[in-house]
Amino acid sequence: MQKKYKYAIVAVIAVVVIVAIAASLFGGVKDNDPTHLVVTSINHAGEPEAGFNPLTGWGCGHINFNPLIQSTLFNSDKDGNIKNDLATGYNISSDGLKWTVDIRDDVKFSNNDSLKASDVAFTFNEARTSNSELDMSNLDHATALNDTTVEFTLKKPQSTFIYSLRYIGIVPEKGYNNETYGKNPIGTGPYKLKQWDKGQQAIFVENENYYGQKPYFKQITMLFPEEDNAIEYAKSKQADVVQASFMNLDQKIDGYHMVEYKGSRAQGISLPFLNDTGEKTDQGNPVGNNVTADPAIREALNIGINREEIANTVYQGHATPDSTGIDLRAYSNDAAKVKDNQVDEAKKVLDEGGWVDSDGDGIREKNGLKASFKLYYSAKNMDRQSLATVVKEQAKNLGIEVELEGTDWDTIYKNMYNSPVVFQQSSEDPYKTVYQQYHSKENYTEDNYMNPGAYSNSEVDSVLDQAMTTTDLNASNDLWAKAAYIDSNNGFGPAAEASWLWIVDYNHCYFVGDDIDMGTPPTMPQDYLQNICEWKRVDK
Repeated sequence: MQKKYKYAIVAVIAVVVIVAIAASLFGGVKDNDPTHLVVTSINHAGEPEAGFNPLTGWGCGHINFNPLIQSTLFNSDKDGNIKNDLATGYNISSDGLKWTVDIRDDVKFSNNDSLKASDVAFTFNEARTSNSELDMSNLDHATALNDTTVEFTLKKPQSTFIYSLRYIGIVPEKGYNNETYGKNPIGTGPYKLKQWDKGQQAIFVENENYYGQKPYFKQITMLFPEEDNAIEYAKSKQADVVQASFMNLDQKIDGYHMVEYKGSRAQGISLPFLNDTGEKTDQGNPVGNNVTADPAIREALNIGINREEIANTVYQGHATPDSTGIDLRAYSNDAAKVKDNQVDEAKKVLDEGGWVDSDGDGIREKNGLKASFKLYYSAKNMDRQSLATVVKEQAKNLGIEVELEGTDWDTIYKNMYNSPVVFQQSSEDPYKTVYQQYHSKENYTEDNYMNPGAYSNSEVDSVLDQAMTTTDLNASNDLWAKAAYIDSNNGFGPAAEASWLWIVDYNHCYFVGDDIDMGTPPTMPQDYLQNICEWKRVDK
């Protein structure tokens, strides 16, 4: 037997042994109680380093994430529409600076204390200075007007504040300690934390005080395996739901079926928008790229690549083409999208733009400049490496040379203003996916990875500012959409200025036991535990 095969067998045995040991030591296995559920948590969620505290990152910013222990003021339905949870309604002042939210009067925390508006105000006031993933810098203060009404005062109008109200789980004011809460959280969600074996698992049990639909599953064991090892919990029948990693998308496991949720993970390549004129970042690194700053290059890439082929090959069909990065959002704009796989048309655009292969080496040039650039990606992410590799080959067919640079994030941040980078965006909040991504930057700082291509357009800025300041959520969605395509010369979308090369939305995939009913499937991106109270175990 060849040595490499011996090593492969040893590696597989080692993983199986690890799973077995973990199961015996920590109890992270399916038992005979049908109301006990075992799931894995990797990728976008994973184990919270600071514990189960929404003010230090637990659940905040992840697409329609269910924090399990805490409740939020608002929630999302299966179609992605925002609906009441703890809140019973809200209104916004005419100047957009005050948001008044009414809350339920029948909610108790898991320790039997009643939820009051003062707890809500406390939570948001704490979030302004905590290590939350949400940007709360625009919140001036929150005030409890009475036990069931809280008023939020903003520094300036912000239509997207509804997403902040949607994502932050409410914590109790009484007894809250930022250092210890994450280990012993008190909340109003459907579950409470029973046990946390850091680095291994967390066990949640039903919160009898929960005001909503009572969950069928009375206990959830959440395992935190390494991404590459997670599949072993399905193969050994030790978990009910296991997230499928990129390397395991084509696996078939007896007793399990694949469940796929629409992707909240838009995969794209930033394209430096500015020419290299000698300008530097705050750390002294170059800004601008004379190749990608040319509109013909950006347009050709957007219409010349084959997104469907990438979805079917790189992601084994578990992705959908996305040309704007927000194709699945309520604020997408069909006018901003383009038809791709138009190789001949892309070549024509390059020809008319002055990019021709005059020396026969297969690479176009213009005024002595080769149509060539480096493409950076995180070396730790196999999916991004695979995506970059296919884009390189497809661009080569257009006469554009792409040099791949797999490296660490520190190196990427140093070069993101001068070279294309493979990025992912997963928020549904247009403040992140549109405003921060496309509003002109005043400074080129390497600690701010939003708008890494330094896209800049004053007309787009004006539309984005209007979208931020309106008090009508529907009107703001129309304005976010407009910013993608004002006309063929103005707009961040590929049918206008093509500021990015967005490629696909990568779906979330799960190996689910055949006896698990996950309830009504969502039509819009959401976390897999979002509707956990609908889940149940059924006969096979």
